[in-house]
Amino acid sequence: MKNYYITFRSVTYAQRGERLLNGSGIRCTLQRTPRWMEEQGCGYALKLWTSDVIPAVDLLREDQISLRRVYVQRGDGQLEELTV
Repeated sequence: MKNYYITFRSVTYAQRGERLLNGSGIRCTLQRTPRWMEEQGCGYALKLWTSDVIPAVDLLREDQISLRRVYVQRGDGQLEELTV
């Protein structure tokens, strides 16, 4: 299973997203983003353990929770930005 990261501009949006996704059965945890992500304006991220991140992103958007970017962690540990 791959790890996915959904980034947010503020801790408030990230906290709202965490409550929404966990309440909907999509397991995730809130964490600070790595320094290189912060330089792109993303301070907080939700880490998801799911094979399909699209329903999570759709749920966040339906609830009008503003997200920044979505990343997948490749087998070598590097993160790759996804277009969703």
